[in-house]
Amino acid sequence: MTLFLSTFENTVDAKGRISVPAGFRTAVATEQFSGVVLYRSFTNGCIEGLSMSRMEKMAAATDQMGVFDAELDDLSAMLFADARPLSFDVTGRVIVPADLLKHAGITSKAIFVGRGNSFQIWEPSAFKSAQDKSLKTLRTSRPNLKIN
Repeated sequence: MTLFLSTFENTVDAKGRISVPAGFRTAVATEQFSGVVLYRSFTNGCIEGLSMSRMEKMAAATDQMGVFDAELDDLSAMLFADARPLSFDVTGRVIVPADLLKHAGITSKAIFVGRGNSFQIWEPSAFKSAQDKSLKTLRTSRPNLKIN
């Protein structure tokens, strides 16, 4: 199972190249596609990332929706039309397209945030604000995660 864990800050160069954390590369090492899939988050000001096999599971899940479902049109446009399969170079970097970087407000530094089956890439100060907000919400709601 692919698991993306922990948080890492890396530098983005002038060409949009960024090193994907070693643990994230290891998480997808057994995949047929040697890289990651990125797309603009439609819930946060960040970039969503996942393995190709996870993207395939998302595609299978959309197959359960109605063919003429308006939500399917929106999801397809965001998930599949916007998705970028990016292969690792020999040093473990990917070139993040400029429109994805712009969406997340990323210029010179980026934070990779593990989310279990996926990950996100944030501009550092935006992530700090989002993380502080999440912590405050969790302290209030105190969710009960059931593990079987």
